[in-house]
Amino acid sequence: MVPHLITALTGPINELEQRIIDSMPAIERWFRLEWMEHTPPFYCSVDIRNAGFKLAPVDTNLFPGGWNNLTDEMLPLAVQAAMAAIEKICPEARNLLIIPENQQKNPSYLSNILQLQRIFRMAGLNVRIGSVSPDIKKLTEIKLPHGDTITLEPALRTKRRLGLKNFDPCTILLNNDLSAGAPGILEELYEQFLLPPLHAGWSVRRKSRHFQSYEEVSKRFGKLLGIDPWLINPVFSKCENIDFVEGTGLDQLAVQVDATITKVRRKYKEYGIKEKPFVVVKADNGTYGMGVMTVRDAKELEALKDKRTRNKMGVIKDGQPVHDVLVQEGVLTYERMNNAVAEPVVYMMDRYVVGGFYRMHPERGIDENLNAPGSGFVPLAFPPQSTQLPQIGARAGASAPNRFYMYGVIARLAMLAASYELEATNPDAEIYD
Repeated sequence: MVPHLITALTGPINELEQRIIDSMPAIERWFRLEWMEHTPPFYCSVDIRNAGFKLAPVDTNLFPGGWNNLTDEMLPLAVQAAMAAIEKICPEARNLLIIPENQQKNPSYLSNILQLQRIFRMAGLNVRIGSVSPDIKKLTEIKLPHGDTITLEPALRTKRRLGLKNFDPCTILLNNDLSAGAPGILEELYEQFLLPPLHAGWSVRRKSRHFQSYEEVSKRFGKLLGIDPWLINPVFSKCENIDFVEGTGLDQLAVQVDATITKVRRKYKEYGIKEKPFVVVKADNGTYGMGVMTVRDAKELEALKDKRTRNKMGVIKDGQPVHDVLVQEGVLTYERMNNAVAEPVVYMMDRYVVGGFYRMHPERGIDENLNAPGSGFVPLAFPPQSTQLPQIGARAGASAPNRFYMYGVIARLAMLAASYELEATNPDAEIYD
């Protein structure tokens, strides 16, 4: 489905789109050279915001759920990408074990796991689902709303390997973001490939580290295209040692918010942008859209004096406390689906774009977080003829495939930043003087 955009594919972003389309050969060569030096995350999804004057990623998920929200048209691309990824990592792979989140009561999430199982089965692997939840003590079949059935089995650990009863995988795929830390059953698996690695989990990973890597990538890409990297990169800062529950550290947060808004205001003035700048304060290790608030003025942080608001910001998934936050330039979204504010989410496996969808929320504004209860999803197919083959020579803004290609470029930049990030935080990396 090709979405109808309120922006009507017009506006200043067309200049960026035109530069990207005209530079496609140089861009693709640049990515090829980067992937010769760096290993892409096994899979990821990237949330993108299109403000008309700026197009930037605002979040990168290394344990993407939501595969069930993509269209069937994306399956061939996903299967080919899965084949390529597995061939690089373990060419002789026969068995793959998927470790999901402990969400047996969330049918949408389980449909996502079932879709991943289909993809890797079509890639030629025996695929089973092993739960590390203490609630799964035996083979458990769960009926899903659309008539499908998913089978969960308790994961079994031997001294050196992880598997299931009568099932010994060479590769283990995590779809569990480890917010509460890596359970012992997943540690020290030296004989099997664990994808993504444990240090990609939110118990280790930080958004500020990712966007530091993305800033580096955007500067290099901006130099390649001859553009201001700010057009594709949100300004950010980090604020540490906050206790939302006790209400301490909020004065320092106000200073960071004010400084970041001031930086953005200068860029708006430089480009003649009349919008009011804002920031999004989000948990540095946050996920699932929790621990997020929009701030248009540092004075709005007065709301954090309210205990309910502090508690909402102070605890995220799995009851993890928030002490460090990312203060990120807010990027407006002028895209609409079915009269609701929307943002594209691009899915990748290995180094390939395989699909995406529009996340939309009828009750949220253009400057608010859309990853919240009440959001909906409109599948967006990325068939080869549109995503990988943009219409070179077409006038900027006249081609939805060109716009989708541009989304794919921005998403791949975020994926490259994630590879930089994982290399820098790899506890097993050798250090040379």
